[in-house]
Amino acid sequence: MNHRLSLESIERAMQTIPSEFLHSPQYESEALNAALGSRVMVKIETLNPIRSFKGRGASHFVASLEPSVKLVCGSAGNFGQAMAYACRAKGMDLTVFASLNANPLKLERMKALGATVILHGQDFDAAKLEAKHWAVQNNARMVEDGLEPLISEGAGTIGLELLTQHSFDQILIPLGNGALLNGVARYIKANSSAKVLAVCAAGAPSMLESWRAGRVIRHESIHTIADGIGVREPILEAVQDMNGIVDDGLLVTENSILEAMKLLHQHLGLVVEPSGAVGIAVLLEHQGRFTGSRVATIICGGNLTLEQMKGWLG
Repeated sequence: MNHRLSLESIERAMQTIPSEFLHSPQYESEALNAALGSRVMVKIETLNPIRSFKGRGASHFVASLEPSVKLVCGSAGNFGQAMAYACRAKGMDLTVFASLNANPLKLERMKALGATVILHGQDFDAAKLEAKHWAVQNNARMVEDGLEPLISEGAGTIGLELLTQHSFDQILIPLGNGALLNGVARYIKANSSAKVLAVCAAGAPSMLESWRAGRVIRHESIHTIADGIGVREPILEAVQDMNGIVDDGLLVTENSILEAMKLLHQHLGLVVEPSGAVGIAVLLEHQGRFTGSRVATIICGGNLTLEQMKGWLG
């Protein structure tokens, strides 16, 4: 089928993405399997300089640009870090808009990596809208995660790596703006028979609702600790990218997300942010659905403040 995302670009991204973001660990944990009552392979995307998968897509995108281009983006934190990391390596200027309620650890890391950070609005979508206005006023290029194909295609290298070493029946992928889900799903559906399931927080369901409705469905607010997938204004192109490569979608509660974070800490020794744990949360909430199935999921981010670690991981 024709698709906005290119399989060739996903494969080519293995050459443009810095080595520190590639070939992340992927394995099964007997202890975690026993706790979940399911067989699950985890791919760990937190063991890199920015503690998230976002470095793949940002690096692949920035590699395509001239160094003189001035960039701006909106971010809940991880994408901003990834863009700052890639831009610093290429000597490019970057401005990041984040919400007044953004994770302070992520804000400090963006600044440390050389980005100019401007706070605006109460959530990510408000900050992103202001970034678009700023781009027009300052003759800068607006970079929208989930909209730029190269960013999604960079994330798609995760799917390539998963299939290189393992086989599975179903994969649970966190769904925020769609870059991770669409990139990985694009490659997996073209090269395997595995089913792709998108996972949103119950308090931020707009992407799943939009996909099912075939049109953009917006919410006035979100109610979730999973800031990395806390979208209330979906990108139409990202919603359309899901068609034909996503088999189903599931919502998870805050309690399940917290329990999943604790299990990953207890059994794998990982500090995982809420957005990174939603695939495990699905296995807690829907255990019967995955009995006898080989499942994979992506642990996509691990940026927590000390206060969050104390409060959420105990």
